[in-house]
This record gives sequence, C-alpha cells and structure tokens, in this order.
Amino acid sequence: MDKNGERYDHLVSRCPRLGHEVTFSYCRREALDLPCTRVVECWGSRFNVQAFLRESLGPALWERFLNRPPKDKMMTLLEMIEAARKRVREQGGDP
Repeated sequence: MDKNGERYDHLVSRCPRLGHEVTFSYCRREALDLPCTRVVECWGSRFNVQAFLRESLGPALWERFLNRPPKDKMMTLLEMIEAARKRVREQGGDP
C-alpha cells in the first residue's frame, strides 16, 4: 500500500448528501478521523472500499467506524443546508 493510504484519493464521484462531486480523499476524512458513513455505499462499485479502509484505518478506528451511530435526520438536514449555503457563497451568491 502507498505510504498514507492515498492511492484512491484522486478519484471523483457525485456525493448524494452534498449534491456535487467530491474526491475520495474528502469521503475518507469527512468526519475528521473517520470516513463518511456512506463511503462504502458510494464507492463500493469502484474498488474494495471495506478492505482499503480496514487496512488504512487500523483496528481501533475501523471498529469506531463500524459502530458509529448514524446521525439523526435533523443534524443531517442542517449539514446539508450549510453545505448548500457554502456552495452558493463560493459561486458568488448571497446566502
């Protein structure tokens, strides 16, 4: 494996949560030290994400990732609203 587990970081896919394209590097660090909860679902058709994450995260973080409780609907909605606002600001909009 490459030194920091970055072999797939350049790959790009559309994020169903954010509504725009993101790199795999974003998805594997979305929650700071843990990947996005949907990383396996979103990237699994392109490569063996579970094997890659199990190896790159190590046993302790892999267990945290597997056992992390899902976010509640309100928190997810608020995060999506903030992401949309950020996109509008970056594109020169007002919100």
